[in-house]
Amino acid sequence: MALCKSFFLFLLFLCSLSRSTQETPNPKRNFFKPSLNFSLSFPLTSLPLSRPSPASHLSSLTSSSTKQAPKTNPSPRNPYPYRSQFKYTMALIVSLPIGTPPQTQQMVIDTGSQLSWVQCKKKSTVRNPQKQLPSSFDPSRSSTFSFLPCNNPICKPRIPDFTLPTNCDQNRLCHYSYFYADGTLAEGNLVREKVTFSSSQATPPLILGCASGSDVSTEGILGMNLGRLSFASQAKVSKFSYCVPVRPNRGLVPPVGSFYLGENPSSGVFRYVDLLTFDRTQSQRMPNFDPLAYTVGMEGIRIGAKRLDIPRSVFRPDAGGAGQTMIDSGTEYTFLVEGAYTKVREEIMRLVGSRVKKGYVYGQALDLCFNGDAEEIGRLVGDVVLELEKGVEIVVDKGRVLANVGGGVHCLSFGRSDLLGVESNIIGNVHQQNLWVEFDLANRRVGFGRADCSRSA
Repeated sequence: MALCKSFFLFLLFLCSLSRSTQETPNPKRNFFKPSLNFSLSFPLTSLPLSRPSPASHLSSLTSSSTKQAPKTNPSPRNPYPYRSQFKYTMALIVSLPIGTPPQTQQMVIDTGSQLSWVQCKKKSTVRNPQKQLPSSFDPSRSSTFSFLPCNNPICKPRIPDFTLPTNCDQNRLCHYSYFYADGTLAEGNLVREKVTFSSSQATPPLILGCASGSDVSTEGILGMNLGRLSFASQAKVSKFSYCVPVRPNRGLVPPVGSFYLGENPSSGVFRYVDLLTFDRTQSQRMPNFDPLAYTVGMEGIRIGAKRLDIPRSVFRPDAGGAGQTMIDSGTEYTFLVEGAYTKVREEIMRLVGSRVKKGYVYGQALDLCFNGDAEEIGRLVGDVVLELEKGVEIVVDKGRVLANVGGGVHCLSFGRSDLLGVESNIIGNVHQQNLWVEFDLANRRVGFGRADCSRSA
């Protein structure tokens, strides 16, 4: 991952064999018919992840059938091998009540991936409390918990919802493996379990992952993309939204934002952009395309008062799917395809090139970094504006154009996506701070509203 990001799953060879079975939302019908009518609010924090963690993936590309696992040589269909070792450090985390009676579980909100999972207690560690993860889920305490057997239709080996084929374990239970783009792995058993909001409000039994892999963190994942197994889809949520507070300086207590399931009382001030739709046949011919992501139409980029000379086509998927623009809560920074990033980099260099830290690349992903006063550099650059369709804009304040990566170094918070082995534009959560972002699934649109997110809780 969602940084998380949440920060892409890569095209798997085995999954590419099953692309013909991929389910994509049909824009001609209401894919999300709400069965739960509620408006529930939860505190949201932007916090460091427990390490190591698959929640640190570039999650916009975690759609299970569209990206591929790490490999040394690129395939003919995907000329960009996965080669990033970049691990995000911050994620959007919400606590949800899982099971009956409910157990509070911290989960990373990830609009770029499908499967939701929690870290489950292992029987071998229950006898040793000192080795037990304090926030892990205990299946034995829930009356609504059940394992998914191997003969369940979801457990077919060629089903396209997972990054590796599911299989039967020694107990004839359905075992899943879910790769994330930083190379980490979540694996365990598929289960059915409820999310219990109160004594009178709960979801139906949902298919979740009960993770037991060795390199997963204490945080689980709340998969919220358009896939049929995402939490949003299974719970028939008509809309959800979050407000990401501005991150504090190091050492300060993080402010708290909000996460809504259902109606948001602030939605009257939101401005909406439609999700782009692609039919199944079209998306199947696009190996670099994620059909389950929240894809929007971006029109251009302004830096200060200057609109960059970037063709609109750069922000739209080409015949192979490269150029898709998506909104992702699990990806930490924003990444742009070459045609857009080059123009951004040229303008930043023109404005503050004398302060560049030559030869420095942060995490093999952010390659424009600076020494010196970040506030002064920010003033020289000004705000960066991402222009979407219908006049909707995402304004990156000059104070957030650079990211503090430690050691007195600040890097441009926009990265080059091909350094990650992907060909997409991803708007990450660092550029969603102090914004309400609403995913209106029933009407297939995304809304934005400026806010002081630390006061929205």
